[in-house]
Amino acid sequence: MKLVFAGTPEVAVPALDALIASGRHEVAAVVTRPDAPAGRGRRLVASPVAERAEEAGIEVLKPAKPRDEAFQARLREIAPDCCPVVAYGALLPKSALEIPAHGWVNLHFSLLPAWRGAAPVQHAIMAGDEITGASTFLIEEGLDSGPVYGTVTEEIRSTDTSGDLLTRLAFAGSGLLAATMDGIEDGALTAVPQPADGVSLAPKITVEDAHIDWSAPALRADRVVRGCTPAPGAWTVFRGERLKLIQATPVPDRTDLAPGEIAAGKKTLHVGTGSYAVELLWVQAQGKKPMAAADWARGVRIASGERLGA
Repeated sequence: MKLVFAGTPEVAVPALDALIASGRHEVAAVVTRPDAPAGRGRRLVASPVAERAEEAGIEVLKPAKPRDEAFQARLREIAPDCCPVVAYGALLPKSALEIPAHGWVNLHFSLLPAWRGAAPVQHAIMAGDEITGASTFLIEEGLDSGPVYGTVTEEIRSTDTSGDLLTRLAFAGSGLLAATMDGIEDGALTAVPQPADGVSLAPKITVEDAHIDWSAPALRADRVVRGCTPAPGAWTVFRGERLKLIQATPVPDRTDLAPGEIAAGKKTLHVGTGSYAVELLWVQAQGKKPMAAADWARGVRIASGERLGA
């Protein structure tokens, strides 16, 4: 089939690579978000998908909005059979959805209908799910509600951050998306409507979602830290300033600390929760670089009875 691939961040690049390497389909063009300011100089930088497409000599389309008439006219000229999508980042209007003969097929990083929305991996970790996966589905005007072509499953490990899990799903999902394109071309795949039961929503994680509540159980703190790493980053407050929490681990055998109470050892930094303690491993103070939590604690000279989150 002739394909137009839509995607923007690094997590979409493995799927683009898989389609380019398949040898079976032609990636005629790529649709991605416009260049965005980045770095201290805030200079405009192309998306990772745009950079990969340019390396491969593929035409890159960067509409401000997918409803732009000039973009849709160019898409009609290309006349794709199908438009595979991975984390494109913009809503597709009906007029664009109707252009490819086989529609737009999205690779979504959850087992639909669970975790429809922008942050499925983060929500799966924060909810304590043990299994997640990726799904390919036909895009409709509803939010991730279209019929599903196929799925792959992935275990959520006890130490997984959202970055770890998303990387594994990006590669597992790239094979699923390529196989879905093959099946659509062969006529061997039929999209199956999603069940009405089991729907859950995964909106974008806010800064407040990433705020640690030390009165909650230790497992909750652990899941929020892992689910919000690398972005937006879990955080708490220490001496009136925000402290980012990069890595932590539960310590079930320590129950003597009040919620938020800090116990600094020579090589450890424990914090009380609503159940048992957690050990902070890596933190980042405001305006500082990430550092080992025990080193940070020595630098700030924590007093007896001091707490996080006050």
